Amino acid sequence: MTDNPFGGEGFGGLDMNALLQQAQQMQADLQAAQTELAEATVDGTVAGGAVTVRLTGVGDLIGVDIKAGQFDGGDADDLTDLGDMIVAAYRDAKAQADVLASQKLGPVAGGFSDLGSGDAGSLKMPGIDEEH
Repeated sequence: MTDNPFGGEGFGGLDMNALLQQAQQMQADLQAAQTELAEATVDGTVAGGAVTVRLTGVGDLIGVDIKAGQFDGGDADDLTDLGDMIVAAYRDAKAQADVLASQKLGPVAGGFSDLGSGDAGSLKMPGIDEEH
């Protein structure tokens, strides 16, 4: 028999084994979500597809596509416009990557709110979390 340093069946009825199992499951879920994001890709496009930027789900830039015939490499204004379009396409792709990350990681992060329910008991500390 292992002695619980918090006394009794758990500190305030908290089942430490259940809490540990839940934390391990959340860690595994988080790692799986991060792997999915690293493998996912999103595209940001501007000017009817003149410029497309590809990012991973974690926001790493992996490609830039520029439609042929859209820009004159000898014209300074065209090159400035091209630079601006690349930035705009990146921002579009980054916004999509952020939404994807929120969708993948949101359920995992939401698990923290579940720690006070189910078999794990309540994490409220007497005298600290009491409503006044």
